Formats: sequence, structure tokens, C-alpha cells
Amino acid sequence: MTRLRFAPPATNSLFLGSARVALANHLHAQRHSGHLLLRLDDLADPGHQPDPVIHDLSWLGIHWHDAMRQSERGDRYAAAFARLQRDGFVYPCLETEEELKAKAAFRRRRGQSAIYDRAMLRLTPQQLRDAEAGGKIPHWRLRLSGREIRWNDMVQGKREAHLATVSDPVVWLAEGVPTPILASIIDDIDNRTTHILRGEESPGNTAIQIELLEILTGHADHVRFGHLPLLAEGKAAAGGQVSLRSLRQDGVQAATVAECLVGLAARGGPFRLSDLKDARFDMTRLLDANRSALSGLAFAEVADRLPAGATEAFWLAVRGGMDLLKEARGWWEVVTGTIVPPVIEGEQALLRQAAVSLPAEPWGKDVWGHWVSDLAIVTGRDAEDIEIPLRLALTGEDSGPDLANLLPLIGRTRAVSRLEIAAA
Repeated sequence: MTRLRFAPPATNSLFLGSARVALANHLHAQRHSGHLLLRLDDLADPGHQPDPVIHDLSWLGIHWHDAMRQSERGDRYAAAFARLQRDGFVYPCLETEEELKAKAAFRRRRGQSAIYDRAMLRLTPQQLRDAEAGGKIPHWRLRLSGREIRWNDMVQGKREAHLATVSDPVVWLAEGVPTPILASIIDDIDNRTTHILRGEESPGNTAIQIELLEILTGHADHVRFGHLPLLAEGKAAAGGQVSLRSLRQDGVQAATVAECLVGLAARGGPFRLSDLKDARFDMTRLLDANRSALSGLAFAEVADRLPAGATEAFWLAVRGGMDLLKEARGWWEVVTGTIVPPVIEGEQALLRQAAVSLPAEPWGKDVWGHWVSDLAIVTGRDAEDIEIPLRLALTGEDSGPDLANLLPLIGRTRAVSRLEIAAA
């Protein structure tokens, strides 16, 4: 069975870069009737409650079959580390973080590689015992083979890395806990993970994980890796810096977000990992798509998110003229409140004539068209030229929902008052 996992970042909101990775895992599991594990990387904060991120994932339509917390798997990690110790794949190190930084800076100043120099391989057992007797506790590094590792990335094709150019990674901390690189590999082994889809990582990191898989299982060809490029900046915003929570609060539809992240696969179309190589997020495109999505929603689907008292007639009037659902609050104020439009210089004569020519109520959807046509005849101006100052006077905005639908909701009293204010 195809088995995947997604590990959300330990934050209080999911950002679009991570959401894209989650969607890719979800859709790949769906396509192959596979199993998706939600892995909570909470070693650094065992008390972390992932409820906000869980809500984000559910809102986006992502489903998983099982979940695990790394903070509950300490015994399993300790057993794996003990095996690495027993078989000589790790070695103790006593340098502090400050010492390591100073050493790396020194090597860079001399034009040398900043990778770890393996100085602690010369540490004798007696020196280690003496250091521990003095209160020092070592961290442990994996001794890499130095060979070249190649793999066929599911998204980016053939890739390779030379382990001789990578620092031996720390796999066990002095505090007695594993680092993420060891813990995640043990989780993947126990979960029988077959495909790892994640955001872009350096080839060296993936090569280290492949070597760890080989050390612990004897082979690594049972796991395939796929790395999605980081979301690039589109016309209006860098997608990786936008959170699902902010989009949801603004009234962006989940289906719109999903489609902008993974294309038509979000609507049940074919899902191909190769389609995700172009990792560009465009906020303008998102808003256009969300406007289209909102225009097709029935009143019952949004009633609980509209301003108190909003009616179906109001929703039908405004739904095609908004990028974001939160804009409904402003349009509700337009049709029921006492907005003060700006004074429109140079249009006083038109606005006064408009107030005089405004038909008596009751009004239907045709009142706007008849009114503008009459004004065009009286003033000798083009209808399109007339509509711009009228919209600004009636709504305080220069764009928005169709006034043929909006004007009957505004009503004659409010309309006349606003025209007179704008003509002052």
C-alpha cells in the first residue's frame, strides 16, 4: 500500500507553502488508495496543542487515516539510538554551540569549507569518561560514509549529493532526545512510509536520510522522495507568507485556495506531481477565482457568515461584486446604513439633476437602467460617463456589485440624501 505522512509545522496557523505540501500528500494518497499519517513533530514542545493547524487542514478538505505524536515515542527513538551506538555509526562530541560557530567562522575566513571537521573522532574513551565526570554530557553525530548518493525525485527528477561535502549530522542531543532527522526516519520506518512528499530541502539532507534508512533497514529503495519547490512570489504576494487562517477570516473559500495551490486536481481532476514543479502563488489570481466562487454560492451556504439581519435579496445583489466575503459587511452598511459619500467636484449639476430625476418607489431591477438612460437624454452625456459619479455618490466606492441589484435595496430616501451630500 502507498503510505505517506505529513508533518505540519509546530505553529498556530498553516501557511500556504505547508498547505500545498499537505494537499499533495492528501491527493497522492487518494489517487493510489493509500494511507496518510499526520505526524506531530512536538519533541521541542511536548505540550503543544495542534488544534488550530488541525482546523486549517480540515477546512482545506485534507483527511488523514492516523496520527502520531513524536513526544510519545521516546522509547522507540532511544532503542534506535542505542543500536547506532552499538554498531559504531555514531560518535560523541563535546563542543558547545558557541565553539562550533567559532570553528566554522574560522574555517570560512581561511577559505575552507565550514562542514564539521570530525575533531571529536580523536576523542579517547578515557577523555570521554573524564569529561563526563567533570559534568559534560556529549551530543552524538552520525558518521557519514562520504559516498555519493543518487535518487530519482518524484517531482524534480534525477538528483544527487556527495556526503563528503555534508557535516556529520547531530542525531542525539545532550538532553537525551533525538534530533528531527533521526526521529522522522524512525517514524517513517515504523509507519512503513513508501513516499515522502515535502517542501524543498538541500540534497545533502535527503542524502543523509537515505543513508540512515540503509543503516537501519538495510536498504532505502522502498521509499521514494519528492520535493516541492518553495512557493515563489506572484504578482501581489509571496504565497509562503500567507496563512490559511487569514484567508479564511477574509472569506476566501477553501476550494479556491486548494485550486490555486494544486490546480484542477482540487476539483477532482487528474493529479500529477509534475504539475507542481511550477510553484507560483498569485494573490490576484486567488482573488479572481474567489470572486467567481462567491458568485455561485447560495444564501444558505453563507448566511451564518453575513452581517446580522442580512437577507437573501442582499446576498444575491452583492455576491458577484466581491473578492472576499468580509466585504459583505461594508456593502450591508451601504444598503442599510448612513454612509457619507465624498463631495464629487465638477459633478454638482449632474448629481442635483439625478436627485430630481430619481423615480418614485416601488423599485425593481429596471430602475437603474431607466434612470441612467433618462439622465443621459437630459444631460447629453454618455450613460457610461454618468454611471461613475453616480456609483461613487450612492456607495462611496468606484466599483462593486451591479447597481441594478443594489439600488432597490438602498432605497430612494438614502439615494437622494447621498446625491445631495455628494453635490454639496
